[in-house]
Amino acid sequence: MEDNPYQGTLHGGQPAETRTPGWRPNLLGCLAVIGIVGVLIALLLPMRRSARPAAHRMQCANNLKQIGIALHTYADEYGALPPAFTVDADGKPLHSWRTLILPMMEQQPLYEKIDLSKPWDDPANKVAFDSSVPAYSCPSATSTQNETTYMAVAVPGGCFRPTEPRKFSEITDDHNWTLMVMEVDAKQAVHWMSPTDSLDLAFLDQKSGANLSHYRGVHADFVTGQVRYLSTGLKPETLRALITIDGKDNPAAKGAD
Repeated sequence: MEDNPYQGTLHGGQPAETRTPGWRPNLLGCLAVIGIVGVLIALLLPMRRSARPAAHRMQCANNLKQIGIALHTYADEYGALPPAFTVDADGKPLHSWRTLILPMMEQQPLYEKIDLSKPWDDPANKVAFDSSVPAYSCPSATSTQNETTYMAVAVPGGCFRPTEPRKFSEITDDHNWTLMVMEVDAKQAVHWMSPTDSLDLAFLDQKSGANLSHYRGVHADFVTGQVRYLSTGLKPETLRALITIDGKDNPAAKGAD
């Protein structure tokens, strides 16, 4: 029988392992493919990291858009915006506006579990207290799941009254440029049921060291329901014009964007 030219002989007369011609080029090809895949992964990772904040920012804007629609739906049904919070007969705060608009946020079952005659943190409201409302939480926020950084503009001259409703007709400034609800930094986060709207606007100062959920800015819901992105470093006069409901001022002319 003719000898196989590709088969050698080991010591002791045993045939050596048969090797197929071209095995070296195949190995080099595999290494090349592995290298290409590695390069692609290295290129895609930064894209994924940069895409995540953008997606979170979009979701946050959608949350505020849903809140704005819910507030308008509430006003259509009751004739006015809800009060910033409800109180009992002694004036003790009970529930937040965020609780009052739950039915308009597609959270009717959760709303029905709440006893509005008892405080938000009363044991009778534990089921709701332990629940989270996804639309009240910015996906980039560092606060806990049950906390929110979405606050009503419940400041003197602002859109929300502390304990009384506000008709849209009372807002005489341009609705396109009047703030209704806005994000705050994580330091001001509260439980979404809490009848508290911590709106210390000092966090909009670029030098404040605030823990913002987005890069150098926050989302804001205007009276029309339109959501805009407010950059940090707004001029004080621009911010005042955005907050007041009857200041007869035009924030667009003051550099608001």
